[in-house]
Amino acid sequence: MIPAVVATDLAASSVSLPAIASFFFPLGASALPPFLLILLVIVDNAIRITALFIVPPGRKPGSATAWLMAIFLLPIPGIIVFAIIGNNDLPKAREAKQVAVNDAVTAITAREDAREEPGKDSVPTRFRGAVTLGQALGAQPMLAGNTASVTVDYEGSFADMARAIDLAQDYVHAEFYILQHDETTDIVFTALQRAKERGVEVRVLLDHISAVMNPLAKKTRRSLDKVATQWAYMLPVRPWRGEYQRPDLRNHRKLLIIDGKTGFMGSQNMVDSSYNKKGNIKRGLHWRDIMVHVSGPVVLGLEAVFEGDWYMETGEILRNVDTEMISRDDRPGDLACQIVPSGPAYGDENNLQVFVSLMYGAKKRISITSPYFVPDASIMHALRAATARGVEVELFVSETGDQAMVYHAQRSYYSELLRAGVKIWMFRPPYILHSKHFTIDDEIVVIGSSNMDERSFNLNMEVSMIVHGEEFTTQMDGVSDYYRENSRELTAEEWAKQPWRSHLLDNLARLTSALQ
Repeated sequence: MIPAVVATDLAASSVSLPAIASFFFPLGASALPPFLLILLVIVDNAIRITALFIVPPGRKPGSATAWLMAIFLLPIPGIIVFAIIGNNDLPKAREAKQVAVNDAVTAITAREDAREEPGKDSVPTRFRGAVTLGQALGAQPMLAGNTASVTVDYEGSFADMARAIDLAQDYVHAEFYILQHDETTDIVFTALQRAKERGVEVRVLLDHISAVMNPLAKKTRRSLDKVATQWAYMLPVRPWRGEYQRPDLRNHRKLLIIDGKTGFMGSQNMVDSSYNKKGNIKRGLHWRDIMVHVSGPVVLGLEAVFEGDWYMETGEILRNVDTEMISRDDRPGDLACQIVPSGPAYGDENNLQVFVSLMYGAKKRISITSPYFVPDASIMHALRAATARGVEVELFVSETGDQAMVYHAQRSYYSELLRAGVKIWMFRPPYILHSKHFTIDDEIVVIGSSNMDERSFNLNMEVSMIVHGEEFTTQMDGVSDYYRENSRELTAEEWAKQPWRSHLLDNLARLTSALQ
């Protein structure tokens, strides 16, 4: 038998073992039986060695380093957390369905009439590479002949949706990350009820985790049973039904499509601006969002996204997007639009690649609005390169935050951004600026559900729309003017006066943001 003193020395060779031992045994590692100490040492070091093989492959260096640090400091808790949220791969059955969805979209975009769409040709040459890149990575073709209008009126957007639903003749498809039946959204639920009563097919998708955690979960389920022909949860985590994937993989999209002719997309969830949370109500917090009302061929792109998600969750194949509808003559406007769905099943961080490619085409200005701005290195490089060549860059964020870790991680980038010459505008409380969009020069707008953070690039199912057209850019400039009027500029001098403890908390939060 190995003497206790030797076992204790072995235990001391592991950084985390004494802490673990002292936690479970107040007398310390020396009070443990020698065989248990040796077992802990073996397990402790086996975990670390195994982590070197399973963590880095296919992962960004920053993310791999953060995970390895967590596992090396606390091997057992670290490896457990990694096992739960360290893999963003979808289950094989879901991957197979997503491949089928992607193949269907590819078949449509490969058609001759789709390739000859004038949308891409109307885009300035310096941006066409990004459009082509997006399509190669899963986006749809850029289609001409669309109209789009934006609203920042939170309650007004629900009234717009209700009016559109009242005109539905064939179907209404709704897909929202957060969907609750409350006093504010009742106007939409009532419109859906009227649509169903007159024979319109109403299908609804909502995210499972957010649905079961919301304070109006039971009421919402009862309402969906009444107003929807069919409804289903997205990415359900119900192991007892054989439904399981990484629990923080979420479908973050916000879509409403009526008859394939009218659509709504953007950043606004189907919920009251307080999100009906006691903490938000106590703090007086309200969300400010943006939704886009679109018509024209691009609506079929939104429909294709919904139909893909519907198939993923129900196994039912809908056929509202066919080879004839994509090239129909109904072209009410002059905007060229491209739908860019993204998520783990697409791989290659396709939304990130398209965003960065567009930023490198900027000549005059880049205006970004993102509630959770935790950029990776490629975005920071693109923004620094932009300011270095004389491009004006501004960033709109909230002055207050609703998610502490993300809020502090975001703040850790302010020093770099200010040094690079980026102008930071902070939207005044008690409002959370939840809109997600950016404008490049006077020509390109990207708008949708995607934040500029690792979660939206790696984990969430998102949908973005690239819009080319002077009319829409002018609308978005008006939105930015509204933000600016309700924000204050953060200066380098003010930020330099932040206490050291704030910077420490920000930097620690930044480390955790890499655990993807």
